[in-house]
Amino acid sequence: MELRVFTEPQQGASYDTLLKVAKATEDLGFDAFFRSDHYLVMGDGDGMPGPTDAWITLAGLARETSRIRLGTLMTAGTFRLPGVLAIQVAQVDAMSGGRVEFGLGSGWYEAEHTAYGIPFPKARMSRLEEQLEVITGLWNTEPGQTFQYQGQHYQLTDSPALPKPHQPHIPVLVGGMGAQRTPRLAARFADEFNCPFVSVEEARQQFGRVREAAREHGRDADELVYSNALVACVGRDEDQIARRARAIGREVPELRENGLAGSPAEVVDKLGHYREAGASRVYLQVLDLHDLDHLELIADQVAPQLS
Repeated sequence: MELRVFTEPQQGASYDTLLKVAKATEDLGFDAFFRSDHYLVMGDGDGMPGPTDAWITLAGLARETSRIRLGTLMTAGTFRLPGVLAIQVAQVDAMSGGRVEFGLGSGWYEAEHTAYGIPFPKARMSRLEEQLEVITGLWNTEPGQTFQYQGQHYQLTDSPALPKPHQPHIPVLVGGMGAQRTPRLAARFADEFNCPFVSVEEARQQFGRVREAAREHGRDADELVYSNALVACVGRDEDQIARRARAIGREVPELRENGLAGSPAEVVDKLGHYREAGASRVYLQVLDLHDLDHLELIADQVAPQLS
């Protein structure tokens, strides 16, 4: 099972802080550094020093790291026009030498839209489907050819479909717990399907829906990577676990139930249940970005037991 580091910078992080976490991610042997795409703090806290933009951050990290994959869980489909987003992601992929993975979601947090004057349309899922069609269509258009698209929400005429990503194919992530439309979108567009913050049984059921949708779409269900995102709170002893839980404003019993909390042995055991449910990759939601010893503990005592 692969372990990836997943950050929530809207809760309060500068680019320099994110760079330190990304470098630790690379140095400690993790597979990838991912971040959310939000502009407003959630829950308690002031969010200082303020939000950082996901793709500007990843562009910087692309030039300051050399091995780890870089991506989003998930890019908000409400923030950027799909043609512009296709250019941005392709450019960051080139800047990284072909290490980008692209998660795209519909956008859901209305308060951050009203806070920054971003339209929050009602028909977000139909827009997401068109965005996936446009972005993948632009990337897949042969050099020298043009791309045309006439949809309900977006229309493109005689697009040169440039620039091209460095990779022949940027992996696309789709995620969520919708029972019908989400699995169908994953079957059409995704290289990876992600279940965020759910129980083992919920993950098993949703992976099953996606597998069935893939088969109905004529795909081998095993072509997709199946992954989970789960909050991490790992400690060498109960005092350290409790301290790390307090630092992120959570309670240990709740974290044990809903996330990856406890000793390294406890966390390895729980990850085994997610693996049995179908996951081959887990994104560790790391909320205290100044606690790099936390990452070192996971890399030293959890990751080796999963290979």
